[in-house]
Amino acid sequence: MADWPNRPRQQVDRDRGRPSLTRWSVLARGERAGTTRLALEPVTGRSHQLRVHCAAIGHPIVGDTLYGVQGQEAPRLLLHASAITLPHPHDDRPLHVECAAPF
Repeated sequence: MADWPNRPRQQVDRDRGRPSLTRWSVLARGERAGTTRLALEPVTGRSHQLRVHCAAIGHPIVGDTLYGVQGQEAPRLLLHASAITLPHPHDDRPLHVECAAPF
């Protein structure tokens, strides 16, 4: 749900927000001090869903200047889409694209 006074931020609102679900699993711990690498799978497609869910449980994505915390800066948002499936723009057939994580 939009955090209107702080747009473009979104927020978790259990009373008025729309349902959303993110599946996750731990891939590695401590590669960078105080961090855990996760595999995140958005089941629903809400704005900033992965970033909002991680921040809402107190574990923002490293390099997230919108939802992150001071002291976890990085040269970029450390979020990588390894696979995505979209409808092809010409015939609506599923188009699946994969790109392995560079780490």
